[in-house]
Amino acid sequence: MPLKAKMYIALIAASGLAALCFAVYPWESQNLMRFGFYLALALIGSGSKVRLPGITGTLSVYFLFVLLSIVELKLPETMVIVAAATLLQCYWQAKNRPSAAQVVFNTTSNFLAAAAAHLSYQSGLVIFSSLGIPVRLGLAAIVFFVINTATVAIVIGLTEGRSPRQVWTESYFWSFPYYMVGASVAGFFGYLSRTVGWEVVVMLIPVVLLLFRGYRLYLDRLESQKLHAEEVASLHLRTIEALALSIEAKDHVTHDHVQRVQVYALEVGKELGLTKDELNALQAASLLHDIGKLAVPEHIISKPGKLTSEEFEKMKIHPIVGAEILERVRFPYPVVPIVRSHHEKWDGTGYPDGLKGDEIPIGARILSAVDCLDALASDRQYRRAYPLDKAMAIVADESGSSFDPRVVEILKQRYRELEVKARTANVTELGTLSTDAKVERGAAPGAGFEEDAAEEARAASCPAAAPADFLISIAAARQEVQALFEMAQELGSSLSLPETLSVLAARLKQLVPFDAFAIYVARNEKLIPEYVIGEDHVLFSSLEIPMGQGLSGWVADNRKPVLNGNPSVEPGYLNDSKKFSKLNSAVAVPLEDCSGVIGVLALYRSDRNAFTRDQLRILQAVTSKLAVAIRNSLMYRQAAATATTDYLTGLPNTRSLFMHLDAELSRCHRSGEPLTVLVCDLDGFKEVNDRFGHLTGNRLLARTATALKDCCREYDYVARMGGDEFVVVLPGMDENACKVRLHQLEQAVEQASVEVCGERLVSLSIGKAHFRQHGGTVEDLLAEADRQMYGNKQHRKRGRPLRITEEVVNSGYAIAG
Repeated sequence: MPLKAKMYIALIAASGLAALCFAVYPWESQNLMRFGFYLALALIGSGSKVRLPGITGTLSVYFLFVLLSIVELKLPETMVIVAAATLLQCYWQAKNRPSAAQVVFNTTSNFLAAAAAHLSYQSGLVIFSSLGIPVRLGLAAIVFFVINTATVAIVIGLTEGRSPRQVWTESYFWSFPYYMVGASVAGFFGYLSRTVGWEVVVMLIPVVLLLFRGYRLYLDRLESQKLHAEEVASLHLRTIEALALSIEAKDHVTHDHVQRVQVYALEVGKELGLTKDELNALQAASLLHDIGKLAVPEHIISKPGKLTSEEFEKMKIHPIVGAEILERVRFPYPVVPIVRSHHEKWDGTGYPDGLKGDEIPIGARILSAVDCLDALASDRQYRRAYPLDKAMAIVADESGSSFDPRVVEILKQRYRELEVKARTANVTELGTLSTDAKVERGAAPGAGFEEDAAEEARAASCPAAAPADFLISIAAARQEVQALFEMAQELGSSLSLPETLSVLAARLKQLVPFDAFAIYVARNEKLIPEYVIGEDHVLFSSLEIPMGQGLSGWVADNRKPVLNGNPSVEPGYLNDSKKFSKLNSAVAVPLEDCSGVIGVLALYRSDRNAFTRDQLRILQAVTSKLAVAIRNSLMYRQAAATATTDYLTGLPNTRSLFMHLDAELSRCHRSGEPLTVLVCDLDGFKEVNDRFGHLTGNRLLARTATALKDCCREYDYVARMGGDEFVVVLPGMDENACKVRLHQLEQAVEQASVEVCGERLVSLSIGKAHFRQHGGTVEDLLAEADRQMYGNKQHRKRGRPLRITEEVVNSGYAIAG
């Protein structure tokens, strides 16, 4: 709590206690029995609270008894009633028990309000004596209201950092009329007490309390009905949201799409003067128009290529299924006709019912045009998004044929404004759905059928042409069998993956011509390019395709091939606007073996629809053999890497070191370049194992290996000989550069020791050997460097660590820790 709030509470508490002491001493009471009855009734009234509809806060009749006490009783009696009623309000049926500070503040602030009201009532006897009791009582009610509510508003404002005036206006000013009504009731009871007797007042007050309780029950019932209506409305909204969410789970493109379509559709509907119910129906339909896709197989929805005629037949049922689903929701406005008809066309060529013109519901006409515009301007699996202007031009060209001209005209006038606005801006039992319905209307999807389906249809309609080509077909079949046989033989003849894939690409190009060839291998939920040749090989080699995304990711995730897909949908392929590709079609097949999908084979061509079903069949014929060959090559590569790599540090091991040194020495013999070999040993490593354990020792070795590599150039070579010994091969390095490198290695090992052990416990002894100066074979160089390293170690044991710049005959350099 802020200091200002604490000081304010202390001030109110002190003032209220002072007012209490001033009021009750000396004690004065004209009629203790009347006081007792008023006190009991005040306590009963204080426990009765009512929450008014639309108001944040509660109201009780406590203030009525305070005002009645001001009129009928002495100030000490009034203060006792205030204290008892306030304490009862703090603790009676309280959901959260108030703190001591809250109780003290509430009680003392009421003391101040009651004392001030009593004083104003008595002062009014002189000032307003000609006007009588009603005016004085009204003044007392105003004073009591202002002090009682203002003190609370101020402490809330100080505590929450808000304006006390704003708090008072928003949370308490609404109760002022009730205080004035309470003053009128108190004045009436005071009049009865003076004329008839206080006993009558005591008898009438329970009646008032009963009326108040009845009023509270009535308000509670109103509040319950209001809450029920809000829950029904909320349930209705949540039903719509849940249905929309179910579409998103099926079609990941849909989420942003339906939100944008909703903005466009509602604005166009308002422009056309739709009624409130029609706008509500349009809003719900914008969210739910694709819910029928739940009945369409997911591989069709997310296919990164054109649909076959069979797939389009399945896709055409989604308006019918969507309408049947939404019929069960029983919307209070016409959502179902919009969803059923949102693929109808203005000229009657749409589906599922072939409606035309004004026969199509106005909401469906709006949704159809808006849906098409946003789909064209968004990325889809089978193509990239069109610029908004081009998308609008395509929609405008369809005005009068596919779309209502009035709707298109509004879109043409406002599409830029609506685009800016769009950017800134749970289910019942369903029964049996018509998932097997046959839709007669709808000739073809907007993007057209797959090319081969049309070719096959034309071939079937012209059987006379077949005999003329049968000899060619027989020869092609024989060549295909021979090529596949040779390919199968060669796939298993080598364990080198690049060699295997190179042979595959050369053989495959004879059967399935391509401009680019790529093999992607699955690693860690991504497809990584393993072998890429041909056009745009640099772009394809840089891709990392998440499973399920793009053309190849979809193929791997769904284990289904894609024929004549769009290469540009591969994630990251053409994200840069400066990149450009001439490749326009792709065929991709999954590579599977007994353990699952290991990758994807993808071929690319510059021509559109360049691949045929026969070529896809050829690829599928070799994929199983290819998958096994790739799996074997990957396992061989892993085994080879394990044989030449130290498991702890990841550095090359001794075997790899000797092979590398042999190659380097051969190169140096030919070129005459210098070569330096360093043998490094960790001093004090045994102490690390003894003090911290072998696991910490292993961590230190791994960190040291990383530090040594970081100090070296890209073409330097760092290997682990065994134990705590490392070898560094430095080609082409002169003497001065070598001294600098030794100093860097010293600092790196010291830092590694501090990072792992928290202190410098190890140091580095280094011996070096130069090619030709100390020998010309691997054994000579390693033996000389090892001898110098042990010489340095002995120097340090004798207490004389050598400096890097110190020349020592027949010894290397000792790096002290």
